[in-house]
Amino acid sequence: MRPDETPHETLSPRYDWNGFGFDTRQVHAGEAAEPAHGARITPVYLTAAYRFDSFAQAEARFTGADEGQLYSRNLNPTHQVAERRIASLEGGSGAIVLGSGQAAITAALLGLAGAGERIVSTASIYSGTRILFDRTFARLGVSSDYVRDARSEADWEAAIGPDTKAIFVETIPNPKNDLVDVVAIAQIARRHRIPLVVDNTVATPYLIRPLELGADIVVHSSTKFLSGHGAALSGAIVDGGRFDWTGSSRSFPGLTDPTAPGKPSFVEAHGERAFEAYLRFGIVNDLGAALSPVNSFLLQQGIETLSLRMERHLSNASTVAAWLDAHPAVESVDFAGLPHNAFHDIAQARFGGHAGSVFAFTVRGGRPAAEAFFDSLRVVSRMTNIGDVRSMALHPATTTHVSFSAEERDRLGIGDGLIRLSIGIETVDDLIADLSDALDAASRRVGD
Repeated sequence: MRPDETPHETLSPRYDWNGFGFDTRQVHAGEAAEPAHGARITPVYLTAAYRFDSFAQAEARFTGADEGQLYSRNLNPTHQVAERRIASLEGGSGAIVLGSGQAAITAALLGLAGAGERIVSTASIYSGTRILFDRTFARLGVSSDYVRDARSEADWEAAIGPDTKAIFVETIPNPKNDLVDVVAIAQIARRHRIPLVVDNTVATPYLIRPLELGADIVVHSSTKFLSGHGAALSGAIVDGGRFDWTGSSRSFPGLTDPTAPGKPSFVEAHGERAFEAYLRFGIVNDLGAALSPVNSFLLQQGIETLSLRMERHLSNASTVAAWLDAHPAVESVDFAGLPHNAFHDIAQARFGGHAGSVFAFTVRGGRPAAEAFFDSLRVVSRMTNIGDVRSMALHPATTTHVSFSAEERDRLGIGDGLIRLSIGIETVDDLIADLSDALDAASRRVGD
């Protein structure tokens, strides 16, 4: 036998990526073999429903005994890859993708709180989330209490009552960049035995993984940094898999009661993936907040380069923030990466010295200066959205926060001269040149 004819083993591709590094998992985690043609990229399964093999299989899938495909409103093979990948990156037991980040927050919190019950949140969060809580949740009978100083344990204790069913925070609040110490909030949540839900959209699991710090559930507007390209809406919920639903001081009947007469509860049937299963086959299914398989495919394409993009986002943001902080036309910069910022200690302790790439600054001269600045931008896009590879700017007082009272805008620090920036991955010198020209225009407008 010639040496080149020596028998050897051909190994199968790897599909278990547990224990591999973040960069490897963002490319590979969640993949499954595609036996029909050997397609290397996850196919887009554009189907509303799936054929059953038999009467018995149809019954088993509707009762949950068989977790196979039933209907794309709650399960789709394209989605499953994105879900497993996001769960891997966040360190969760499972995940579910939805049609938008707003849908993710809605489903996660309505899965925990119902009419006559309450949630507690930091006051400084994305304006759309505040509006969701104060308008739609309120109409459904779910009340919201707000803590204005997230560092004040006394304020949290005062806000939490016997009918509080969840705590909600953002790791990096938008637009003020007033970072939250997840470890401290998690300790409060554990003391009251209520789940902590964390929106990790701006930080992403590249920068911080809240589940590792004591959070119970993570949500994302994966439209933003996880996708990165701005081409498609999507949202995600990650189940941490560690909350004791039966041992909580609060009641969570959707998880602990039988799903039907003679059937086990979601906790009994699904264990550490109980919340994911409850949402998938309950809340999300009922609300119909389904994600398009095409958008799920685009989400996967974005995740593959998350760490590479985040490195540039963070570097550019730090450079731009420091430059703005030294500019005479700038009154203040809300960026926790700056040493003099009130939240710099949290940036150092929890975020590796970073503060994300979404922050605000205040131009001198109020609204007239802000208007001139905004209208003079040519590289930075004038638009709503964050987390795109492209840099973007917005004037919150007249857009995202326009429905807030003047008093509430003042309490939140949303002044007439405030500009929100989402710093992209362009050449940073080009961004600074564009911002410089726009600040010059603002100074001319107010006569400085």
